[in-house]
Amino acid sequence: MDGCGDWFAVLKARMSPGENAAGSEPDSVLARSAPPERIAVVVNGNAKNVTAEVISTLDQILLGGDLFVSRSLGEADEIAKVVISRGYGTVLTGGGDGTFSVMVTKVYAEATRQAAPLPRFGFLKLGTGNALAHVVGASGSGRGALAADIRRLRQDAGSREVGLVEVDGELAPFCGFGVDAVVLQDYEALKKRLGGTPLEALGAGPVGYALSSLTRSLPRAMVRGPGSCRIINRGAPCFRVGPKGAVSAQPLEAGEVLFEGPARLVGIATIPYYGYGLRAFPFAEDRPDRMHLRISNLSVPAFLRHFRGIWRGEYQPPGEISDFLVQRIEVQLEPALPFQMGGDFRCETREKTVSLAPRRIRLVDFYAPPSAS
Repeated sequence: MDGCGDWFAVLKARMSPGENAAGSEPDSVLARSAPPERIAVVVNGNAKNVTAEVISTLDQILLGGDLFVSRSLGEADEIAKVVISRGYGTVLTGGGDGTFSVMVTKVYAEATRQAAPLPRFGFLKLGTGNALAHVVGASGSGRGALAADIRRLRQDAGSREVGLVEVDGELAPFCGFGVDAVVLQDYEALKKRLGGTPLEALGAGPVGYALSSLTRSLPRAMVRGPGSCRIINRGAPCFRVGPKGAVSAQPLEAGEVLFEGPARLVGIATIPYYGYGLRAFPFAEDRPDRMHLRISNLSVPAFLRHFRGIWRGEYQPPGEISDFLVQRIEVQLEPALPFQMGGDFRCETREKTVSLAPRRIRLVDFYAPPSAS
């Protein structure tokens, strides 16, 4: 696994009375215990905005039996088994893009194993970056916002299909190599260092990201030059995207080198946003059968100078940012660069294959009309 290590730990699931996390009842009993329209909520108890009040609020809204409160993610397989066996119609995740990615991966795999339909998925804005919140219109982490989101979901929320990025069997809306993963790596290091001290609050959330970026990530990026990157098409034909989204009519076939040269960032996504509303992948939704691959070699001064245009997804200078619509690619890096998936740092790597997942999921979308469900 390229040195990534085990990024799951132990998950504590809150179950209905008399039932354990592994779902010890026979599958047939579990399947009859819940109608398809029931909602399961899996909450990461370690997430920034998951407080005792939030858990109590969700417990009251859901009447307890459908709420799974996690402290880490080692028993996600058992949670996924219960979700599919019971036939939940909707699975909401709370705890950020990483929690969403883990649970979608496990539920997706369990549905495939059981030859069962996938539930639709939803997102509660309880993490730090919350890229998906900007895609689906999730309100926030307060008691009123959570209650409103779940009420809207039950009454009139629509949904739509979205694709997912797949790497080493794991699914997420986006992944990246280079600067973005460095920022996440430095943020986690700062949060760990300040944890349990009087300055703990400074290491979490937007303030933590700002501090770690200013004191670690940006200085490292200015001193360290870009890595060498080679990207090969390993799937269906790819297409270069030019200024203002113009797609080249000349496809790049399997085996062709899409890009070779210096790169500070290689990102792949099926949604337009990174955390906090950064529109890093403006062409991610142009084609449902492709992902948006973006390679950037912007220097720190150029990034700061054009920050507003970059944030809105409007800055696309030739020679510094290259964009493609891809289905499956091999990424080769020298030296090894940090890698993140779903907003969580994974490892340092020299090579990964990134694919569009074969099945799309249905995502609760508060922007969508009810008829889209």
